[in-house]
Amino acid sequence: MRKYIFITCFLLLSNMPVVLMSQDIHDFFKTIPQNQLKIEGHVGKQINQIINNRVVAQDYDYLVEPFRHKNETRLWQMEFWGKWMLGAVAAWEYTHDDELMNHMSKSVKSIIETQLPNGYIGNYSAENQLTNWDIWGRKYVLLGLLRYHDITQNNDALNAAIKSADYLLTQLGPGKTNIIETGNYHGMASSSILEPMMLLYNKTNNQNYLDFAKYIVEQWETPDGPQLIAKALAGIHVADRFPHPKVWYSPENGQKAYEMMSCYNGLLELYKITGTPDYLKAVEMTIQDIIAEEINVAGSGTSFESWYHGKEQQTRPTFHTMETCVMTTWMKLNYDLLAITGKPVYADNIETTFYNALLASTRLGGSEIAMYSPLEGSRGDHNHQCGMDINCCSANGPRGYMMMPRFAIMTYDKTVYLNLYTNLSASFKLPSKNKIVIEQKTTYPEDNKIYITINPEKAEDFTLALRIPKWSTQNSILINGEKITGLTPGKYVELTRKWEKGDRIELQLDMRGRLVKLNNYAAILRGPIVLARDSRFEDGFVDDAVLIQNSNGFVDIQISENKPEGVWLSFTAPLKLGTGIASTSDAASQIHFCDFSSAGNTWDKNTRYRVWLPEPLNVMKSKYKAY
Repeated sequence: MRKYIFITCFLLLSNMPVVLMSQDIHDFFKTIPQNQLKIEGHVGKQINQIINNRVVAQDYDYLVEPFRHKNETRLWQMEFWGKWMLGAVAAWEYTHDDELMNHMSKSVKSIIETQLPNGYIGNYSAENQLTNWDIWGRKYVLLGLLRYHDITQNNDALNAAIKSADYLLTQLGPGKTNIIETGNYHGMASSSILEPMMLLYNKTNNQNYLDFAKYIVEQWETPDGPQLIAKALAGIHVADRFPHPKVWYSPENGQKAYEMMSCYNGLLELYKITGTPDYLKAVEMTIQDIIAEEINVAGSGTSFESWYHGKEQQTRPTFHTMETCVMTTWMKLNYDLLAITGKPVYADNIETTFYNALLASTRLGGSEIAMYSPLEGSRGDHNHQCGMDINCCSANGPRGYMMMPRFAIMTYDKTVYLNLYTNLSASFKLPSKNKIVIEQKTTYPEDNKIYITINPEKAEDFTLALRIPKWSTQNSILINGEKITGLTPGKYVELTRKWEKGDRIELQLDMRGRLVKLNNYAAILRGPIVLARDSRFEDGFVDDAVLIQNSNGFVDIQISENKPEGVWLSFTAPLKLGTGIASTSDAASQIHFCDFSSAGNTWDKNTRYRVWLPEPLNVMKSKYKAY
C-alpha cells in the first residue's frame, strides 16, 4: 500500500500550498458512509425518483445488447452501459437496495460474456477499432467495471477490466497508434481514458498503466495534441484554444467541453500519484476560466457541447445549449477539486448547477433527462440516440444526482463539513470512533433558516464547518442561542467546541432577491435559485419588456401560494410591464416567478418560460441605454 507522507499539511481556509515528501496525495475531504445518510425534502424526493424511475427501471440488458454485435463503425452506444453503471453503483452505495445490486451483478456478468479472447469489450468491428468513439466507449466500460469492483470486490469485474486495458496497450503507445490521432477533438475523447487507467493503477500497482498515463499527457502537449496543460497555464480561454472548426464534430474541434473536462478528471487522478504541481494548477486555472467566461446563471453552459464565451452570450437564444452531460461532468470536476483542495468555491458551483441546470433537465417523476435545458423557450424530449431508446444525458444525468449524498457531509480528520442544506440525517464516526448523529431541518432554499442538531454518542471536541455561500452576504449563526461572529461569504465558518448531545445550531442565510443585469436584460436570483417567468401563471406575456423594481440591486421577493401543477417554488416580484409605461411613477404589478428547475417542466411546447427579461430603452434618461 502506498503511504501518504506530508512535510506540511494545509488548513482549509489558509490557501497554503501542500508540500509533499512523497509523490502520493490523498483527497482533502472524505465522504461518510452513504447508506448512513438519508436526504429528505424536495432534494431527497428528486434523488429517490431518479433512482427508482431512471436507474432501477432501466433495462440493463438493453444496454448490453450492442456489445454482442461487433459491427459498429462510428456511433457511441458503448458509453450508455458504463454511464448507467456509474449511476447505479452510486445509487446502491446510498440505498443498499437488493434489487439494484441484482441488476448490476447480472449486467456485469452479461457484459463480461461479450469480451473477446484478446480482451476487447466493445461493439466496434475489428477494422474500425480505435476510430471515432471506440476508445471513449471503452473508457466508460472500464469505469463501470472498476466502480462495481469498488463495492463488491468481484474479481471477475477487475480481471475483465485488466484484460480490456492490457489489450488497449497493445494497440496504442510508442511505436503503435498515437492516441491523439484517434477519435475526435484533438484526441480528447480517446485520451480521457486516462482516468480509468489511473484508477486501475491504484488497484493493481501495475507500472504499465502509470507509464501509459504519462504517455497520454506527453501526447497532449505535442503540436497536434489538445495542449491541455500548456494552454491552461498560459491563460488561454477554453473557447479560444484552437481556431473555429470548419467541421464541428471532428478532430479539429478543440473546444469540446465534455471531453476536455473528462481529460482534466483524469489529470487530477494522475496528480494524486505524481504530485506534479502544474497538473493541479492547469485544472484550477481552467476551472477559473470556465467560471469567468462560460458558466451562466443556472450553473451550466456550452452550445453544441462546446465552449463559446457563453457567459457573455447567455441572454441570446442559442442552439443546443446547456447539455446535461456537460453539466454533470462540470459537477464532477468541481467535486474532485473540492475533495483535493477543500476550496468552498467548488462547493458553491455544485450547489448552483444542481438546483438549477440539473433539476431543470429532468422530466417530472425522474424517468427521463433532457439533453438541453435552455434559459428560455420550452422543454422537451430528446431521448433517442444511436438508434436506441436512450440518450447520453439520460444515461449520465443520474451521476449528478447521486453526487449530492457524497457532497452533503464530508470530513477531514476531526472536522465535519456541511455542504448541502436540506432535510437530512446522518450517522458516522470520528477518528476517535465516537459516533456522531447530525440532523438538519429546513425548507431551504425556500426559507432562509437551517436548524442543525448535533448528537455525539459521547461529548467530544471537534470542528463543525458550515459552508457560507458566496452570494449570502447577510448571515447569522446561533449555537444553543449564543451568537457566533466571523462569518465570511464564500468560506466555511469553523465551529470548534466540545459538542454534546442536543447541541443546536440555527443558521440563517441571505435570501433576498438579487437583480442581475447583462446586455440590457435582467434576471432575478434568490439564494442559489434562478427565477423564471412561466406562461402557466397567466399573468402577462413572458417575453414582455419589464422594469424590475429594486433597491440597490435587491428585489422584494414574496413567497406565493399560487403553484401550477409540478411547480416547486413560487414567488412574486414587482415589475412594470411593457413599453407603454406612461410615467416612471406608474405602479408596479406583482408578477409570478418560479424556480428555473420548475419552469417549463410540463415538457409541453405550449408552456413557455424565460429567465432573462428584456429591459425597455428610455432615451430620455440615457442615450441608447436600458432604463
